[in-house]
Amino acid sequence: MRPNRSLTVLALGLALASALQPALARSAREEITPGEEREFPFDGDIPGCQDPDVLEKISNQFAEKEAKFWNSSLTIVAYDRIERTAWRPWGLDFYPRRFCSALATTSDGVRRKIDYSVREGLGLIGAGFGVEFCVHGLDRNLAFAYATACREARP
Repeated sequence: MRPNRSLTVLALGLALASALQPALARSAREEITPGEEREFPFDGDIPGCQDPDVLEKISNQFAEKEAKFWNSSLTIVAYDRIERTAWRPWGLDFYPRRFCSALATTSDGVRRKIDYSVREGLGLIGAGFGVEFCVHGLDRNLAFAYATACREARP
């Protein structure tokens, strides 16, 4: 008589889960080293969502991407309703990031939601801050960048 495969798979899964249980419990108790205390530390001092340098960097990168990849003259001309949506959402041991959202008015007069993050150590050769952003309705390469409705640009 042939044993039931479902029961065998279930038994193996339970055995594996019970073997991993001590390791999982141990990792939950491990001490977290904040990014500011590492050997090569972060300082956690990154600009806010409304900082003019952040918004200018987003505007410049957006205009460059539109021109270079989409043969478009579309630019961002104004921002409003700027708000922070998260600060270090995955904990202190990840490098500092601030997640934001705003309404951006583009040069065609349309107001679009924009999700963006400001991240430490992502500037030129790791110095300063960097930004990543997604403008709703203009994430044209959906499969490769931020997926449907800029989902991957948020925490």
